[in-house]
Amino acid sequence: MPGPGYAFLGAEEKHNIAQVLDNWDLNRYAYDKPDFTSFVREFELSSQQLFHSPYSVAVNSGTSALLTGLAALGIGPGDEVIVPGYTFVASIGSIIYSGATPVLAEIDESLTLDPADVESRITAQTRAIMPVHMLGAPCDLAPLRDIARRHDLAIIEDVAQACGASYQGQRLGTWGDVGAFSLNPFKVICCGEGGFLLASNERLYQRAYSFQDQGWFPLRTDTGQGDVLFGLNLRMSELAGAIACAQLGKLDAVITSVREHKAQLASLITQRDGVRRRVLHDPHGECGTLLVYVFDRVEDAAAVAAALGTKTLVDSGRHYYGNMPQLGALTGDGPNVAPFRAPGTETKHDYRRGSLPRTDEVLARSVAFSIGVSDQYLGAGFGITVRSTEAEVAHVAQQINATMDGVLG
Repeated sequence: MPGPGYAFLGAEEKHNIAQVLDNWDLNRYAYDKPDFTSFVREFELSSQQLFHSPYSVAVNSGTSALLTGLAALGIGPGDEVIVPGYTFVASIGSIIYSGATPVLAEIDESLTLDPADVESRITAQTRAIMPVHMLGAPCDLAPLRDIARRHDLAIIEDVAQACGASYQGQRLGTWGDVGAFSLNPFKVICCGEGGFLLASNERLYQRAYSFQDQGWFPLRTDTGQGDVLFGLNLRMSELAGAIACAQLGKLDAVITSVREHKAQLASLITQRDGVRRRVLHDPHGECGTLLVYVFDRVEDAAAVAAALGTKTLVDSGRHYYGNMPQLGALTGDGPNVAPFRAPGTETKHDYRRGSLPRTDEVLARSVAFSIGVSDQYLGAGFGITVRSTEAEVAHVAQQINATMDGVLG
């Protein structure tokens, strides 16, 4: 049960899948059925309504959503996009494949972008900021949006790990120019493989739609208002759309359950010197999928994580820039790691481990306990699920307390 949406898979998803299979409508376009409305289109319309966004485009993955968002904004060679050093490799990879250059920025104890550090990295080439709402919690979007407005930059929200969360009462994914979401099994809700992009205006929607569907104008018309583009095939399948529709209808119930389980576990963990909860920019708006503790000392965090059979966040695979071997080659020190990137386009930016010392240190002091997302690779290898009973939650809290007492005294 990797993500909380998985625990909610049931009759609704089966009913929708059966409809697709009964009619063999395997793709969103049924040219011989003029009254046909696909599940993919239904998902787009429902997500617009739920997120209070004017436009939504369903795609086949969160990575495709990011790439589609970059294409919609016209970001490409010669441009720079500021992205945190703690994210998932897909955020950086999408920037690379757009032809632009990723500029890594520091995080703080919220584990999200530090606005002051972002502003210090803006150059004449900067075109966009990519806030990544890590581990279910929002970035500090108000100052980031202020920075973007003052410097005439776009904002591309990566909401892959925080679908349904909000900041200051407004859903994530609608603060920026575009918001990219993932629907894979480790996310808040899932459809197997899929994603979607929210767009804030008609031009971005048209370019996004055209990019993900071979250059066609919205709803696959040959002509229309907007830009003529070469596109790709990044479409969501109808089977994925059927599951996504059912899961979207359960999103608020999923988040309510996750938040309740997190509050229960957190209330049973004793406050003590030497460790504190992660900073949350909107405690009421976060998903609640992870309960993160930041220790004063790296050694204490490592000892607690090891004793509980998990690891600190600095060891969380390709979520930490220091664990992305592809990055080093961008400086020209290795082979071409992006097949469509022109040789000789190495960057002056330093991506080596140690180039973001504050990020390195904060992640080395942080331990995440699972609430709704169980993912050893992410560093969420110990905790509870949204199906845990009160007794199970209490048992996990007792293990955490005993371990912290043993390490911190």
